[in-house]
Amino acid sequence: MNVPSTDGRPMYDSGSWTEVRSPDLKIDGRVSPVDPEMSRLKLQTLIQNIKSDIVQEVDHLLDEKLESILTETDAFTIQTAHPENASSHSKSRGRDPLAVKEFKVRESILTDLFADRHIQTIYNIFVAIMIVFSLNTLVYDLLVHGRIMVNLNIISWAFGNLPAVLWIWALMQMYTMIVVFSLFQYWAYHRHKTVRLPDIFWLCVYISMQIFFLVFPVGFVIHNELPPASAFIIMCEQARLMMKSHAFVRENIPRAIAYKPHSDSDLTRRDALQRLAEDTPLKNGEIKPELSDIGEPCPDFSKYLYFLFCPTLIYRDSYPRTNKVHWNVVRMNLVQVLACTFFTYYVFVRFCVPVFKNFGQEDLTLRNLMLASFSVMLPATLVLVLGFFAILHSWLNAFAEMMQFADRQFYKDWWNVKTYSSYYRTWNIVVHDWLFTYIYRDLQLLGFGKFFSMMAVFVISATMHEYILTVSLNFFYPVLFFMFGGVGVSFTFLPGKNSSQPWNVFLWVSLFIGSGVIMCLYSQEWFARINCPRQIDSQWDFVTPRSWTCNFINDL
Repeated sequence: MNVPSTDGRPMYDSGSWTEVRSPDLKIDGRVSPVDPEMSRLKLQTLIQNIKSDIVQEVDHLLDEKLESILTETDAFTIQTAHPENASSHSKSRGRDPLAVKEFKVRESILTDLFADRHIQTIYNIFVAIMIVFSLNTLVYDLLVHGRIMVNLNIISWAFGNLPAVLWIWALMQMYTMIVVFSLFQYWAYHRHKTVRLPDIFWLCVYISMQIFFLVFPVGFVIHNELPPASAFIIMCEQARLMMKSHAFVRENIPRAIAYKPHSDSDLTRRDALQRLAEDTPLKNGEIKPELSDIGEPCPDFSKYLYFLFCPTLIYRDSYPRTNKVHWNVVRMNLVQVLACTFFTYYVFVRFCVPVFKNFGQEDLTLRNLMLASFSVMLPATLVLVLGFFAILHSWLNAFAEMMQFADRQFYKDWWNVKTYSSYYRTWNIVVHDWLFTYIYRDLQLLGFGKFFSMMAVFVISATMHEYILTVSLNFFYPVLFFMFGGVGVSFTFLPGKNSSQPWNVFLWVSLFIGSGVIMCLYSQEWFARINCPRQIDSQWDFVTPRSWTCNFINDL
């Protein structure tokens, strides 16, 4: 093979591998030899380009061949097992839109990306930015105030009253572990008896339990006047445990309904199979066969307990597992959570508090509102990204490692998407899977249309987000509900397929603007309730935006 040089002449022949002389270059009529180092660099660049092209071509060919083999295998299987469905399958080989969640052994996308040194460098840049920000504050304090003024009063106040937080968290865990499981187990084993309570009664009991669990933590937060971060922890745990308990009940209701009491011989055979399964060694990530629950209306408590702490909201009797816990991975992820928390605190105190701390003492004009919104767009988006990395990557991966949970796809590459419908599906896979499985899919199975099911998902999700913020901040100001359930829903109807790259730019610009508006309006309302006197001496003050009337009242 002859590889051309930059001037079109062959530089070497692959058969003879003869040495190549560097071509001469004419300058002003004189012949000047080309720098050998420059020729060597050009040759290296050319070889790298050829290597890259070959690798891409091979990957493309392999993908096509594997896809062809899988398609032929799938078609052969259907023709063999279900000949009557072969023609319909050939017409539509797409994925079932109501397919259930399938757990696999896989790492988080960022974990795989950080294995690449180029992506690792981007991570290092973010760490360096955090260090430079910290040094900026230290140098400013030393030069202006003559001493380091590290003020952690805000963060210590925001996470205040932690003993009360741990107490209510323990009560919620015990309620979910004992009360929910015990009542479901009792119903599952006794519904087939002659004398029993009707299923509609137990449905009312379940709804009453969920309502009680919805109200009790809120009363505790209000009674103890928990600060925002502490209240936020309680509200998020409340939502998580409610979704977990619903997933467990929903997945096991068909099992309980189909349950038929079996004889002693069935029990003996099942126990023998279970002992055989326990003695069989497993490979890394392989799901252990669970035979003890075959024919049983309710799974063992150990499976329910594992589900309460593993990082998923979809119940299964078993999940792909790893062979061991890598505690260095756990420590690294927890350190990243702590670092992101302090970085978020620094960004908020340094760039947001100075903008809004005097709100209510100055005139509110459209000009001031626009300036405040645009001044916090970048910090607000940075807080959004830090929250994503701290919770959806580091925190969930730490628990996945501790629980030996092998399926760690908690998010997809949402930063690359070009539509809001894709963004909502890839931003938070954990919550999306729950909404899809137990809201959208169940509504579809009940006969509701796709549009109604989709709107129900958006309304429930936006309501829960706003509910958590309302209780945490102790005032009702539905900015997030409007931005998420209103503007966000309308954006999902923008062009979806074959979108060009500028749509990704549009998504990021809209995220910047939306984050800035949300941060601006909630911060203004928070400081308005600090700086402005209470004018409505009733419960209506809780739902009346004080930032809208504060300056107007003061000017009278």
